[in-house]
Amino acid sequence: MQNKTISIPPQIKTMRSHFNYQTIWHFLHNKGMELYGASFALLPADAETILKLVVWFIQDKDQVEHFQLDLSKGILLLGPVGCGKSSLMNICRFLLTADKRHSIKSCRDVSFDFAREGYDSIQRYTKGSFSPYQGEPKTYCFDDLGAEKQVQFYGNDCSVMGEIILSRYDYFHAYQMLTHITTNLNSTEIENRYGLRVRSRMRELFNLVAFPSSTPDKRK
Repeated sequence: MQNKTISIPPQIKTMRSHFNYQTIWHFLHNKGMELYGASFALLPADAETILKLVVWFIQDKDQVEHFQLDLSKGILLLGPVGCGKSSLMNICRFLLTADKRHSIKSCRDVSFDFAREGYDSIQRYTKGSFSPYQGEPKTYCFDDLGAEKQVQFYGNDCSVMGEIILSRYDYFHAYQMLTHITTNLNSTEIENRYGLRVRSRMRELFNLVAFPSSTPDKRK
């Protein structure tokens, strides 16, 4: 697996930084094959998007201005279905030390938890989202925002992800709690589904990193 030829995009070769981006590209490529199989590949066409994620995760302060990123905010990774959002957010976890890695939770699973457990399940990702030992806020990546259904608990409707985003926004300001999200919804679709308050707060919570709308579905 380690011997597979890896194509290094020109953008990677010309990065000026004290970080070795070619080594990082190799690391992510090999980690992807380890997690998803030998057919996994980082595509040169996606280099710009991947670079933005790498710069954020390794906290490369020399490059954040170039990519217009804010290291105090999380990542909102936007792109068409099947473009690789979930897998990239998973493998980028391994650029961090184990204690700093985000947990990934499907938005569909979050909604199912609410249907079974009610509002206690929301607290798991809000006021209960702190390390029991050090008291540090936990970082979550909520995967595939918009794929979850509107659910009920004892007849009460709830926009579960909308409530979680609003609450984590408050904890972001109070405790620097970071949140990541992947979605194929655009900003108008997010507002239509979750409301203007959620869309407005998401501007403060996230760096927008987007695949081009023409990015093909990589699933086979």
